[in-house]
Amino acid sequence: MNIYETRRLLDEYLLFHYGSPTEVLPWAEGPQDALGFAVRSVTALADFALQPASALDLGCAVGRSSFELAKHCQTVLGIDYSQGFIDAARALCSRELPYERLDEGSARSSLIARVPEDCPRERVQFETGDAMQLRNDLGSFDLVHAANLLCRLTDPQKLIERLPALVKPGGQLLLTTPCTWLEEFTPSDRWPQGSTRDWLKERLAADFELVLEKDLPFLIREHARKYQWSVAWGTRWIRR
Repeated sequence: MNIYETRRLLDEYLLFHYGSPTEVLPWAEGPQDALGFAVRSVTALADFALQPASALDLGCAVGRSSFELAKHCQTVLGIDYSQGFIDAARALCSRELPYERLDEGSARSSLIARVPEDCPRERVQFETGDAMQLRNDLGSFDLVHAANLLCRLTDPQKLIERLPALVKPGGQLLLTTPCTWLEEFTPSDRWPQGSTRDWLKERLAADFELVLEKDLPFLIREHARKYQWSVAWGTRWIRR
């Protein structure tokens, strides 16, 4: 079974995207600066002074970053491979969505995912799609956002080759990756042979200029006493 179509992972991502700080991390000793990654991957990297009108959110999961982009862009398209994630994101365009948080063992808490009122939900559309085989008529955008997607693709080079056509000249490409290369997602012969940073700079250099790098910690809760803490390499590139 595809793990991204399980109820467990859907609930985990709804909490990751929409959970309040205390719902995700009730421990004062915990890494508070790692919360709200779906929002920070947009706000910490984008330059909205460039006034992007259109945005594409690749690997949007359950949509929080897409809704954040809608504060600044007139149209936003979120694409994810998981039908369950897209169904949830579409539902959130018009209503709240109940879900469950695993606490421990079989103990769970009932929570509600909701889009903040200052996010113009009517500007956002969602569809399923494969980031390695995007539809030909997708067009190009002022801003493309892809958070923690590259190292979950079986062939990331296919997306890299498509990126120049997706970003308009002068437009922004926002990429984050924790550089977690695993054979369960990507065959090892398709991993970077050195650092992900050097690999990506080499492959994007002809079409993009790297203008910003930032470390972005993030926290995924598995249950009340177990978390995944990671640090993504965040970047902003400008299309030549």
